[in-house]
Amino acid sequence: MNYPEKIREQAEAILVRYPEGRERSALLPLLHLVQSHDGYVSDAGIAFCAEVLDITKAQVQAVSTFYTMYKREPAGDWLVSVCTNTLCQAKGGQKVFDALSDELDVAHNETTPDGKITLEHAECLAACDYAPVVTVNYEFFDEYGEDKAVELVRELKDGRRPIPTRGAPLCTLRELSVQLAGFDEERTAGLEGNAQGDATLAGARLAAEAGITAPAGEPDAPLLAKEPEEAK
Repeated sequence: MNYPEKIREQAEAILVRYPEGRERSALLPLLHLVQSHDGYVSDAGIAFCAEVLDITKAQVQAVSTFYTMYKREPAGDWLVSVCTNTLCQAKGGQKVFDALSDELDVAHNETTPDGKITLEHAECLAACDYAPVVTVNYEFFDEYGEDKAVELVRELKDGRRPIPTRGAPLCTLRELSVQLAGFDEERTAGLEGNAQGDATLAGARLAAEAGITAPAGEPDAPLLAKEPEEAK
C-alpha cells in the first residue's frame, strides 16, 4: 500500500464528497483511483481502499469483481471492447472479435505482450443503431466490420490515437480512470467531441418533421394514481 502522497490526497478529496456515515459510497471512485495508478485494481489497491474506508478487503473485492470496468489483471493502455450481443452479433460482431483476436494473438480479457492492448467481449455497448460496434476505452467506433477493426488496432499498436466516431479523443485507460475517479481532465482535447450521432437522432427528427410531440401532462397531477374507492 505504498501509494504516493498525491493518491492519498486524492482519496481524501473523494471521501469528503460524501455525507458522514455514507463514506462507503466512495468505493467506486476509489477503485478508479487505484486503477489510474496501477493500471488495474491490484491487491495493493484492494487493501488501500479497505484501509481508507475502514472496511474489509473482502468487501472491496466483492465490488471490484462485480463491475467489468475494474480490471483485476494488468490491462493495456487501450481496452478494445467488441459487442457480441444480439444486434451486433447478427451484423458480424463475433467475426470482428475473432479477427481482432487473430490480429493481436490474444483471447478475451487478455493483453498483448507489449502491454498496449487488452481485448474483451462486451455484453452490450448501448449502441444498437450503430452495429457492429467497437469501443476503445469506452469511446465509440461505429459500424466497424472486420477490416476497419483490424486497421484500428494496428493504429493503436503503432502509437497513434484514432479519432472515435463519436465522443472525445482517446486517452489511455489510466488517464480515463483519473476522470472516472472524479478529477478534472487535464487535456484540453479531452473536453472536445460530440457523442450525438445521426442514427440516434433520427427518431426525434422524423417526429419533428411530422409535428408529433409528447402529450402535455397535467401540471398538478399526482405522481401516482389514487387507489379506486372500491379497491379499499
